[in-house]
Amino acid sequence: MKMFGVPHKTVFVVDHCPYMAESSRQQVECDVLTKSRAQGVIPLAPVSKSLWTCAVECSMEYCRILYDIYPKDKVVNYIVSDSEFHILNSWKREDQSTHELMSALAAVGPPNPREDPECCSILHGLVAAVESLCKITELQHERRTALMDTAERVANRGRIICLTNAKSDTHVRMLEDCIQETILEQNKLAAGSDRLMAIQQCDLVLVHIYPQGEDTLVSDRLKKEISPLLTSEVHSVRAGRHLATKLNILVQQHFDLASTTITNIPMKEEQHANTSANYDVELLHHRDAHLEFFKSGDLHMAGTSTRENGLKETVTLKWCTPRTNSVELHYCTGAYRISPTDVNSRPSSCLTNFLLNGRSVLLEQPRKSGSKVISHMLSSHGGEIFLHVLNSNRSTLEDPPSISEGCGGRVTDYRITDFGEFMRENRLTPVSESSHDPSGKLPAERAKAQLERHTRYWPMIISQTTIFNMQAVVPLANLIVKETLTEEDLLTCQKTVYNLVDMERKNDPLPISTVGSRGKGPKRDEQYRIMWNELETLVKTHAGATDRHQRVLDCIIACRSKPPEEEDRKKRGRKREEREDRTEKNGSKDTDEKSWQDSERLKGLLDKEDQESEVIKDSPDSPEPLNKKPRLSTEEIQPPEKAKGPVSLLTMWTNRITTANSRKHQEFVGRVSSVNNKFELYQHLKDENGMDVHENGKASR
Repeated sequence: MKMFGVPHKTVFVVDHCPYMAESSRQQVECDVLTKSRAQGVIPLAPVSKSLWTCAVECSMEYCRILYDIYPKDKVVNYIVSDSEFHILNSWKREDQSTHELMSALAAVGPPNPREDPECCSILHGLVAAVESLCKITELQHERRTALMDTAERVANRGRIICLTNAKSDTHVRMLEDCIQETILEQNKLAAGSDRLMAIQQCDLVLVHIYPQGEDTLVSDRLKKEISPLLTSEVHSVRAGRHLATKLNILVQQHFDLASTTITNIPMKEEQHANTSANYDVELLHHRDAHLEFFKSGDLHMAGTSTRENGLKETVTLKWCTPRTNSVELHYCTGAYRISPTDVNSRPSSCLTNFLLNGRSVLLEQPRKSGSKVISHMLSSHGGEIFLHVLNSNRSTLEDPPSISEGCGGRVTDYRITDFGEFMRENRLTPVSESSHDPSGKLPAERAKAQLERHTRYWPMIISQTTIFNMQAVVPLANLIVKETLTEEDLLTCQKTVYNLVDMERKNDPLPISTVGSRGKGPKRDEQYRIMWNELETLVKTHAGATDRHQRVLDCIIACRSKPPEEEDRKKRGRKREEREDRTEKNGSKDTDEKSWQDSERLKGLLDKEDQESEVIKDSPDSPEPLNKKPRLSTEEIQPPEKAKGPVSLLTMWTNRITTANSRKHQEFVGRVSSVNNKFELYQHLKDENGMDVHENGKASR
């Protein structure tokens, strides 16, 4: 039944009664057309249009836009009403043109102000409009013939636009009642005829026209349902430019049109041929040309603006200088016919002629910053101008975008590999009817329950998680999402927790992301605190499933509560690091005082070494010893570089590293148990071989 909608048929009923000959009181200056005036010539007096002239001009503009954008699918029937009705055209295609209507209107002529008003009525035209809606158009006849047995599927809907000067709201209600009665009568006649169709829906748009400077006697009313077959709306408009604007808005609403304004069109001035100025031209077209803007939410970027006191919206696109060659093909997603709003203006005429000569114009979205985005193109085909929608996003003919490409092409750290595993674990497969679940759940319900368990806690970005980046947590993460846990699964989860505790005791590093943070990132204790918090969050989401799930959570909580001696050890370690940092900062203050003392201690130790070397040299059985300096503990003496004057930054850093390293290894047993810095070597040979060992560790022959 929706094969033909209301926009398929439109009937204009224009009042031709004597009161329509009244002046609209909107003056038109004629003297501005004369460029120079001789002295003594009386200027031309301004003229004003009649209500009839305003109604005809605006209705013809409505028809012109309709014929430009819908040359075949939409048809108009024009009726003039005075003492009787005058049908100016029919539903046939050859009668659907503004030329035919203008010729018929010229034959009708203006209203006769001396005619008897009592004999004239708009009702004659409204009754004829209802009768005309029952007649079959050529498209309806073709569709009914093609369907044959299902011809009743072809619906018959239409719209009546009445331009008149109503007397009051009561007069308007009387007109609506008359149309309602006429529809019922005509539907009865159509039921017994093959050449008529019953009306399923009729929309009445009554436009009350009154002169400027007068108060309206008819109030506006939104669309109201009079009956299941008839809806009505009333518009009270002043004649002149206000009526033209109202009809322009109505044609957009009735036929789903939208407005686009082309800005910055370069045109040469008539007075100055060498100069040019920029002009704007407003075009009407189907609303789907802005569909991409609505989908992406870029209407504000495309320059949506409101005109005529908020009654009409238009999307602004910027003229882009056309190229010389028109051979280039563009990837278009749609082409829509256009119609200029002001067809007689010089900018609209120049743009139309430019396009009809075979040129194409690219249109870009006006942007304050960034590269320009060309979204539309104007071009003509077969003498008709079309607005082409260019694909400004990624083409469907190209390869699909990578998941790693975020907004604006930035590479993001999505867990792509983990998401692939997640999809494999939650694939749906056909299930035979014989398979039955003991719990009584349907397969679809079980699948939804499994998907819900797997997604209770599932970070999408690598930098937002720690445990899912650790291989040690994988067994627990895979088992905790199960509906039930076996005793073996519980032991595996507990073993995983104990391994994490061992890692923390060994101070092993964790895969903590430092993206967006300055410096080295959080300290090791803070890293493990983050890891334990996230692991506890994961297990808590599943702790209520079974008792074994709860035992896994209890194990984690128990392992997080460390014994007092462990906490004391960590506190001592933190205090030692802080003390070393303070020592590094303040170490340069007493460097000069210690340098002299260290040099004296070093000098005494070197004298002792010389004496010992002389004793060894006097022994005939000993080889020539190497000239070595004694290895002293760092607590007893500083490196000799300190005795040379001011200490450099490298020396300070080396001293600090040496001090820190000395605490991390066990001291050499010979140095610890030495007497006067001497230790007897090879003591075990004395017992095994029965050899005498001298004080200096050399065996006798």
